[in-house]
Amino acid sequence: MRLLLLSVLCLLLAPVAGAETAMRSGTISPGALWPDDKGVHINAHGGGILQHDGVYYWFGEHKIAGDAGNRAHVGVHVYSSRNLTDWKDEGIALSVVDDPMSDILRGSVIERPKVIYNAKTRKFVMWFHLELKGLGYKSARSAVAVADTVTGPYHYVNSFRPNAGIWPLNLSEADKDPARTVVARDFETGQMARDMTLFVDDDGAAYHLYASEENHTLHISRLTDDYLQPAGEYARMLPMGNDEAPAIFKHKGKYYLITSGLTGWAPNPAKSYVADHIFGPWTALGNPVRGTPDQQAITFGGQSTFVLPYGNGHIFMGDIWRPKDAIDGRYLWLPIEWDNDKPVIRWYDTWNLKTLETPQ
Repeated sequence: MRLLLLSVLCLLLAPVAGAETAMRSGTISPGALWPDDKGVHINAHGGGILQHDGVYYWFGEHKIAGDAGNRAHVGVHVYSSRNLTDWKDEGIALSVVDDPMSDILRGSVIERPKVIYNAKTRKFVMWFHLELKGLGYKSARSAVAVADTVTGPYHYVNSFRPNAGIWPLNLSEADKDPARTVVARDFETGQMARDMTLFVDDDGAAYHLYASEENHTLHISRLTDDYLQPAGEYARMLPMGNDEAPAIFKHKGKYYLITSGLTGWAPNPAKSYVADHIFGPWTALGNPVRGTPDQQAITFGGQSTFVLPYGNGHIFMGDIWRPKDAIDGRYLWLPIEWDNDKPVIRWYDTWNLKTLETPQ
């Protein structure tokens, strides 16, 4: 991501990012300070949540102050909660290292970590977007770490560009020409993988969604049974759709996806899609945000990162990035509502989780 339009954003984000009221138990205040059990603002940016044995675990990027916080100096932080509002600091789940031969060297880029549990291996598996130190965003790699316990420590396994030597299921013969598509250009070396998420379907199959092809096309890739690597079956979700920040969920048997456009750190209008099959085809549903033109234009100042099933509904999780002081990034959690089978997101200064506990 790149820093764009900052002066404009300062004006547009003021009503949201300026919220300083701390969270209250049972209620969510989007954009507010969110203290953990130690009274410190939660440090789990670009994250996702795993529910395991009745407890929620929030994994995210640990940021430090200033522009330096846009690179990994600590690792992946994890918090636990039984009610989604009161969070206990469980420490660093995956730590960066000072070994110059390691991919996760301090100063590399670790973004959007997600953790899923494999019931067969009884391992907790973390995936994240990795950029090697000193190379900017040229590496575009996926990285994997595993742990025996949910809070870690997670042990780094490896990083790679996924699906080397494998064609997407839905690629035409014409598009296998390297002069025509990026996916063909990267056929031998593996596909670029940046903004990402994980999804475990009802049958236990896991999928890796990531922004590929110079960020112009999302891919969805089935994982092996142990969730540690691609299984060799993937599809281009939205060819040349210019989508990143994927957040996927399932509702009434259909698959839904919320993404953002490509404007770097600067927020933009969200997009939504639906499919009957996880490999598509996907149908565009438009901007899910409901509100003023300014709110719709910048998704309340945030960007999608995850959709969490809760009660009888879902919670949209986004990040309000503050790249000049990364540690001060805020969390945009809002309930997903429905309008003629389309997911919609409305702004609430505060809202209660009980709203998702009644049938929708």
